[in-house]
Amino acid sequence: AVERLSLADPAWSDVHVVTGALKLFLRELPEPLVPYGLFDPFIEAVKLPDPQEQVERVAELVHSLPPPNYATLRFLLAHLCRVMEREDVNRMSRQNLGIVFGPTLLRAQREPGSLAAGVGQQSQAVELLLAHFDRIFPA
Repeated sequence: AVERLSLADPAWSDVHVVTGALKLFLRELPEPLVPYGLFDPFIEAVKLPDPQEQVERVAELVHSLPPPNYATLRFLLAHLCRVMEREDVNRMSRQNLGIVFGPTLLRAQREPGSLAAGVGQQSQAVELLLAHFDRIFPA
């Protein structure tokens, strides 16, 4: 039996509950939205010295995603761009969204020795995706 949820239920009125549920869903996927095999290439792209090259390389990687991953990532990031437009109200800057969603969207298959080592680049990758959304996901 499938459990039915109603988003009209008062339990869902807290944005933190909804965001937590979304992050939990993404974390529980058998493989992250950015598949394990693309984790290192994404991190290497973010480390490139030329910002133009970073965007071009990340765009190539995004376009190599399986179609369901691409569509889901595009939809989620488009929503996060709308969230950023209300930063004055919600305090969710591009940097904050990177910190919140980086480790959820990009994960190494094996946890690195130092968790902090990867988190900075994971959040930078999400920040780059948000900053250059229109170039990475052309209409």
